Amino acid sequence: MTDAFIYDALRTPRGKGKKDGGLATCKPVDLLKTLFQALQKRNDLDTSQVDDIVLGCVTPIAEQGSNIARIASLYAGWDVTVPGVTLNRFCASGLESINLAASKVMGGQEDLVVAGGVESMSRCKMGHDGGAMYMDPLVNDALGFIPQGISADLIATLEGYQREELDQLALTSHQKAAAARQAGFFEKSIVPVMDPAGRILLDHDETIREKASLEDLAKLQPSFAFIGDMGFDSTARYKYPQAENIRHVHHAGNSSGIVDGAALVLVGSEKIGKQLGLKPRARILSYAVVGTEPTIMLTGPAPATRRALKKAGLQAKDIDLFEINEAFAAVLKKAVLELNVDPQIVNVNGGAMAMGHPLGATGAVLTGTLLDELERRNLKRGCVTLCVGAGMGIATIIERV
Repeated sequence: MTDAFIYDALRTPRGKGKKDGGLATCKPVDLLKTLFQALQKRNDLDTSQVDDIVLGCVTPIAEQGSNIARIASLYAGWDVTVPGVTLNRFCASGLESINLAASKVMGGQEDLVVAGGVESMSRCKMGHDGGAMYMDPLVNDALGFIPQGISADLIATLEGYQREELDQLALTSHQKAAAARQAGFFEKSIVPVMDPAGRILLDHDETIREKASLEDLAKLQPSFAFIGDMGFDSTARYKYPQAENIRHVHHAGNSSGIVDGAALVLVGSEKIGKQLGLKPRARILSYAVVGTEPTIMLTGPAPATRRALKKAGLQAKDIDLFEINEAFAAVLKKAVLELNVDPQIVNVNGGAMAMGHPLGATGAVLTGTLLDELERRNLKRGCVTLCVGAGMGIATIIERV
């Protein structure tokens, strides 16, 4: 097989996903236009050499609809010969786009692919695309569907996680992110977003709380107790009768933030890199996706990572840094314990509890963050993994070159 290399990775800042957020006035197609133009400029890229664009988007409706991958590249002035496809594997979409790009290159059918994703959660609300899992009572019942927040609380209940320890994970995420931003660790990949007049809308991740404290987190009310009382707690207990009472320990502070953002990753073969004068930064070693039980839903990172490790002929101890998406604090804690990895090498610059989770883009964001940190620390291998809606998991392993 042909090796697939990462040549570049960049992203927008993550803006608060509300009407007063720093990117709320910026259309998702403009978030992508910003990155497409930056990618072209940074690499002096002849865009006619790009074989495909693969982007993730979890709510592909309204401004994010009609195959935004193709539309955004045309809007950014890229060559008309470059096709594009938009995919949805829920929260894994941004990483799945990279894996699909890698498979195209590894299979020898394409030489240069742009991967990534976008999610403007202030403009296209999560869940507004509907679907049978949410909207069809028969499907809902057959799947034992509960909202992800209830799933996170179910994990915490079954595992015996206390709110205080989950709040500590959230506080640590904010502290790491604040320190990393202060030290300039994100500057290599972040592309500021401008308004049409050329004024900066946002040039930093907006939701990091530099002065967060355990006392502040303790004041936040559980986010999912109300919908649990609507009947979802009963569904959880029916599927998991050992959970006599669901303890609602997740809230806005120890769950991933709702944000706007986009990311792009340039993936290609060694041949095209030499042809275009591109310097490879990392090789994609392996990737994996798994299905898991759909009610508890969020347990996929560990089995997906183990599968990716097996495909690469590696063990967890061979990985220098992990990026485990902080969808909820309990998800992070369970994954770290199941993989038996040192917490000191996990999310070393904070995660989604501090900086947010722009659904379709997050996997690509984390890949760039991981690669930057591997380079900064002069380390070799890293793994990105995320839990995924409807009971899935995804993982990708990269190695610096």
